[in-house]
Amino acid sequence: MRNITIILLLAALIAVFSSVAIAQPKLTIPEAEFDFGYVPQHASISHVFWLHSTGTDSLKIVNVRPG
Repeated sequence: MRNITIILLLAALIAVFSSVAIAQPKLTIPEAEFDFGYVPQHASISHVFWLHSTGTDSLKIVNVRPG
């Protein structure tokens, strides 16, 4: 009887942890780098990067640091 209880408890824990692992936010950046080519000195340039939330849970962006 004790073995059955332990097996059921382990099965329940595996089910809980597997569902938590599946429902996670995921960030996808299709274009992670961009080559500006030749840029004259003191020129202002910019480029737009699209970020996509492809996970099953909400994605929360807390801090952005360009580098």
